[in-house]
Amino acid sequence: MTTAENKSDKSSKNSSGPTRRHTALPKAQILIEALPWLTRHRGKTVVIKFGGNAMVDEQLKAAFAQDVVFLHHAGLKPVVVHGGGPQISAALDRHGIVSEFKAGLRVTTEEAMDVVRMVLAGQVQRELVGLLNQHGPLAVGLTGEDAHTLTATKHLAEIDGELVDIGRVGEITAIDTGAVEALLADGRIPVVSSIARSQDDGHVYNVNADTAAAALAAALDAETLMVLTDVEGLYEDWPNSDEVISRLTASELEKLLPELSAGMVPKMEGCLHAVRNGVGNARVIDGRVQHSILLEIFTDEGIGTMVVPDEPVVADEEGQS
Repeated sequence: MTTAENKSDKSSKNSSGPTRRHTALPKAQILIEALPWLTRHRGKTVVIKFGGNAMVDEQLKAAFAQDVVFLHHAGLKPVVVHGGGPQISAALDRHGIVSEFKAGLRVTTEEAMDVVRMVLAGQVQRELVGLLNQHGPLAVGLTGEDAHTLTATKHLAEIDGELVDIGRVGEITAIDTGAVEALLADGRIPVVSSIARSQDDGHVYNVNADTAAAALAAALDAETLMVLTDVEGLYEDWPNSDEVISRLTASELEKLLPELSAGMVPKMEGCLHAVRNGVGNARVIDGRVQHSILLEIFTDEGIGTMVVPDEPVVADEEGQS
């Protein structure tokens, strides 16, 4: 090799090094942006309600599992609560049982309850646990029946000012967090199906997963409740506008509740219950976006709607609020 060729070769090697480092720089910047959020959330419990399209799209399911495992390895304590609306409806169709909803809740006959229980505990939960455990021996499934995690009594839906019986639909009356906390202490990821034991008879109840997630988040004194849904968040003036409300207080949300669509009511009531019972914040995020959980928690710009507790009332100098 001549001297000129040698110099040319060295120059080529030297120039390629900085170029490679430069192309990788955006990755480093993303990690650095996540640093304060990692510090803030480390050791905190995050309850995530898994539902909507994220439950039926293969890529979204895989991305969800990756997000939850990332939270775990980042030092957070994720707890997953799931329903199974699409899968339950499909199974009911196969059994010739009509799906019916009232006040945003599934009407659950005795016959339908058998299908609900089978689908939630035997299908949806097992698949989700399997996806999470592709990344290590992490996830453990349980239902609200296990270890008295969720206890409920019959819920009567209010429709046009009247209370209506919608079958084996439960209203949570008690929560025992012992099993969930034991799993978290053991470094596991609890995956909870929204089925509850009965407080007053030998049956089980179908509990709305949004409601169950909110109640469990409050009982665990979680930092965050995250509800995955099929919309971008809570809209400012739907259907006249698709502008999403990025942040609102509990009182502001309470005023909006009567105007919301039936499907959004359980989600937003759950968020309201959570932040009024000790949860630091509740977020409704678009489960149709891959890695929406990581984008919401670890970036400077959230992608959904965050509900926060009301500011405490400060007394004036004369002691009056």
